[in-house]
Amino acid sequence: MPDPTPLSRPARLAAAAMSRRWKLPAPLTPVQVLRDQDVPMRDGATLRADVYLPTSTGPHPTVLLRSPYGRGPGFALTMAVPFAARGYAVVMQSVRGTFGSGGEFTPVVNEEHDGHDTVVWLREQPWFDGRLATLGPSYLAYTQWALALDPPPELKAMVLHIGPHDLAQAGMIDGAFQLTNLAIWTELLAHQERVGWLRGIVRLTTAERRLAPHFGVLPLQGLAERFGGNPAPWFDEWLAHPDLDDPYWDRYRATPAVHSSTVPALLIGGWQDWFVEQTLYQYAVLRDRGVDVAMTLGLWTHLTIDAAVTAPESLAWLNTHLPVDGAPPAEPRPDRVRVHVGGARTWRSMPDWEPATDERTWYLGPDGRLAEDAPATGETTFTYDPMDPTPSVGGRMLANSAGQRDNRELEARDDVRTFTTGPLRKPVEVQGGVRVRLVVESDNPYADLFVRLCDVEPSGRSLNITDRLVRLDPAPGEEPVTGQRTVELALVETAHRFRAGHRIRLQVSGGAHPRYARNLGTGEPLGEATRGVPTTHRICLGGATPSSVTLPTA
Repeated sequence: MPDPTPLSRPARLAAAAMSRRWKLPAPLTPVQVLRDQDVPMRDGATLRADVYLPTSTGPHPTVLLRSPYGRGPGFALTMAVPFAARGYAVVMQSVRGTFGSGGEFTPVVNEEHDGHDTVVWLREQPWFDGRLATLGPSYLAYTQWALALDPPPELKAMVLHIGPHDLAQAGMIDGAFQLTNLAIWTELLAHQERVGWLRGIVRLTTAERRLAPHFGVLPLQGLAERFGGNPAPWFDEWLAHPDLDDPYWDRYRATPAVHSSTVPALLIGGWQDWFVEQTLYQYAVLRDRGVDVAMTLGLWTHLTIDAAVTAPESLAWLNTHLPVDGAPPAEPRPDRVRVHVGGARTWRSMPDWEPATDERTWYLGPDGRLAEDAPATGETTFTYDPMDPTPSVGGRMLANSAGQRDNRELEARDDVRTFTTGPLRKPVEVQGGVRVRLVVESDNPYADLFVRLCDVEPSGRSLNITDRLVRLDPAPGEEPVTGQRTVELALVETAHRFRAGHRIRLQVSGGAHPRYARNLGTGEPLGEATRGVPTTHRICLGGATPSSVTLPTA
């Protein structure tokens, strides 16, 4: 094995600056690195890894990160060096088919076997002391769940940031293709090895604007080819498999790990993150099974997670479950759950995450009113035209425009309806999933409804809090249905305080394009359809089961 080399002076200075910014404990040791280590796989492929080592006497507890995004300075300085400087060996490995690793890249399908083969290699390394943790965000979190499908005995802890366990579900949230998220991610992977890491960051931040002209082109099949770069055949395959019960999707899931693993897990997510529903699901299942699990949820999107919060928490979790000789003992986490309460602008610790038990209901009324008394009768209509689709604004997207955004321009459109309370006399705090009931009649059986809860400030700014799309299409084998129906749905769970003087608003439309691929109203296969048919929706107000919104209030 070649001798490790010390970090460069710029890297040392950058790491020291970040440690101060993140208020990490003082480093224990300088860091050195072994680059381009070959890790053999069972099928003959060889994966490439860099190993960041403390200069202190080993062996060391080891942290494994498995990534498709390379091993460049951006990842190394933020995800490897801070932990190596505090006594951990950190292995940054490029997954199959990326950045010098052999084999062909197909999203997530090889991560279980390749992860286990990497652990076999680790057992032979002189710097590995037999204790292993996994760490990382997004795809790197999925690789952890893949390893946990059959966790090796060395695995003592997992630290999962903004990560899914089910890529199929993530791609078809609410039964609708996640066009913006999957397109941006596919385009990133197709070009990342053709540009440096810095240009890659620039490309990611500009992707939504650059790809916007493509989102309106039909058919969707062939979209990834129009992006250029390396081939991404999975995109068209995903379009061709809209049914999540199709066995095709089994290889894209590590869900059994959530139901079987007993490895202590720290989950970090964001209320506006693409994968927040999966983070909440992971927490609930692990907690109910008695696994040592903790969760932190900030007011973050997928691209804005704050390392000043996540880095100290991650290090504390590692120090608790893989203590390092000479390191100060980790401060015990006071509560299992920490959440940022939007609107209140504060963090809150709590022993558990559970929806509030008290509820308040408001009823949709004429003239856009939202009141605590149901109206006697009324209706309002709007038409969704898929060839001029209602645009998406903010929300859980892999884009710079994600998160909470001003919805006023969107709400002024003819194809959007809003229902708003008067100014609140007292604060209303929501904790959990907001329930919405809509009595609606649609003249097209192939249609969507997009429902969103907003906080309207005294200035008139309308900020999205949580939302959900519901697909009204008939299930396979069912007869298409038009006419009146009652649609009941729960918006994605949240924690938010509507301050006194603010107003609560429910927003209803027929879609949110290009966040969700538009429902073209024809029932044709998603990737092949080339035309759209408008849908007119009539929301019924009042009656025996009036349209309403119910908030779980803390």
